Amino acid sequence: MRYQVEPITVPGQRTGAAEFREYILDPVSVAPKRLRPAVVVCPGGGYAFCSDREAEPVVMQFLSMGYHCFCLYYSVAPENHFPVSVWEAAKAVATVREHSEEWLVDPEQIYICGFSAGGHLACSLGMFWNRKFVWEPLGLAAGQVRPDGMILGYPVISSGPFAHRGSFECLLRTEGQKMTVEEYFRKYVGPLAGLRDGSDVAAAAGKAHHPEAGVSKTPGAAGAVRAADLTEAPDQGGCTGLTAVRLGCTEDESRGTMEEFVSLELRVTKDSPRAFLWHTYTDGSVPVENSLFLASALRRCGVNVEMHIFPQGGHGLSLANEETSVPQSAQLVPAVQAWIPLVHTWIDGWKQTP
Repeated sequence: MRYQVEPITVPGQRTGAAEFREYILDPVSVAPKRLRPAVVVCPGGGYAFCSDREAEPVVMQFLSMGYHCFCLYYSVAPENHFPVSVWEAAKAVATVREHSEEWLVDPEQIYICGFSAGGHLACSLGMFWNRKFVWEPLGLAAGQVRPDGMILGYPVISSGPFAHRGSFECLLRTEGQKMTVEEYFRKYVGPLAGLRDGSDVAAAAGKAHHPEAGVSKTPGAAGAVRAADLTEAPDQGGCTGLTAVRLGCTEDESRGTMEEFVSLELRVTKDSPRAFLWHTYTDGSVPVENSLFLASALRRCGVNVEMHIFPQGGHGLSLANEETSVPQSAQLVPAVQAWIPLVHTWIDGWKQTP
C-alpha cells in the first residue's frame, strides 16, 4: 500500500490547507490492472473539528474490502465557513478522478463517505456538484467533482425542526443562517469565488469568472483562479462581486435563507448521486428524521437509495466496535456493526462487470 499526504488548497481557507490522506492499495499479481472503487471519507465533528474515531479506523475497514481510501481533514469553524469545506471536498474527489489511471481507480466508482456533520459535507457535494459556485471557482468542470455515490452515517441533513443546530451555526456563522442566499453569497462567497489561493479577499471583491467547463491552467495550486483575470462591473445597486444567481442558484433559492439552502433534503434532484444511508432510531443528537427526509426526497427524484435504520444506538457510533468505542460504553453496539458488510455489498453491487 502507498500512503501519502497531500494538501488541498482552495480559496478562503483561514487556517491553511486541508489535509488529504491517501491510502492506495498496490495491485496484486493475479490481476495487475484491476480497477478498484475509491472512497473519500469525511469525519464528523459538528463542523467544529474532525473526529479521529470517524477517520482512519473507517479508512482501514474500506481498505480491507479492497477499495482505495482517502480521508479529508477539512477546514472547520470558528475560522472557516460555507462553502470552503465543500470546495475542499470537491477538489478531493477531482484529485482522485484525475489520478484514476495512475492509482488504478475505477473513475465511475468514486464514493464520498461522511458521518454526522461530515455526512452533511459529503451530501452537500452530492447535491451541489453541478452548481457553478462549487466547480467554477476551482477551475474545474462539474463532471470532475461529481461523486458517483454517497455513503452517509447518521448524517446532518435538515435545518428544520429536527436539525442539529450546532452544526449549522458552525457552518454558516450564527448571523449567516438568517441571511438570504443572495446576501450571504454577496458578502462571503462571491469575493472568494474569484480568488487565487492565498490572495487577499479585498483584491477580488467585485470580480466575476465565467470560464467554459474545463481545468484551469493557472500555475500554483491546482485549479486556482487569478483575481487579475476576472472582471465585473458594479450592479445597479452599487454592489460588486459574484451573486448567488450568477453562481448557479435559482431566483427562488436566492430569496430564501441560507439555513434553508443548506437543508439538503430540499436540494435533491434527478442528478443527485445514489446513496447508502444508515442511522439509529434512538440517535438523540441528530434525529433519524434527517436520513428519512433525505431518503424520501431521493425516492421522489428517482435516485437509487439503500437505507438501514438500527433500533438502538446513540450518536457518533462510527464502526460501533471496540476500535472506536470506550470499553463497555454506549458506542459499542454489535448490531450496528452490520453497516460495514452491508455497504461492502452495496458497493460491489455497482461494480461494472469485467
